[in-house]
Amino acid sequence: QVHMVESGGGLVQPGGSLRLTCTASRHASDPYAMAWFRQAPGKEREFVAAISWFGATKSYGDSVKGRFTISRDNTKNTMYLQIDSATLDDTATYYCAGGVGVRNLARSDEYDYWGRGTQVTVSS
Repeated sequence: QVHMVESGGGLVQPGGSLRLTCTASRHASDPYAMAWFRQAPGKEREFVAAISWFGATKSYGDSVKGRFTISRDNTKNTMYLQIDSATLDDTATYYCAGGVGVRNLARSDEYDYWGRGTQVTVSS
């Protein structure tokens, strides 16, 4: 079992920046994709961004394109999400996920491992 732990959440002002980190407890048995999803109160879980094992493929949700940047460092079993130009709509709990054999990076049901989430609040 691989445990995912998110960190870096907090309060950020509109237009501000924040960096989230997700660390996996160990390498999975096979190369795995990693992703960020988020869920705001009263809303469904939303795809934010995903990255393939070597980082060659990155995918972003429409609402964050051009503002968020996903990256990973496999030597540290860690993934990052750089949030820039934050808006009120970015307020949510952010979850990281990892999955082996993921074919559709944006589908949450393709991921095997999930963190417990970190809260991001955008407010002035």
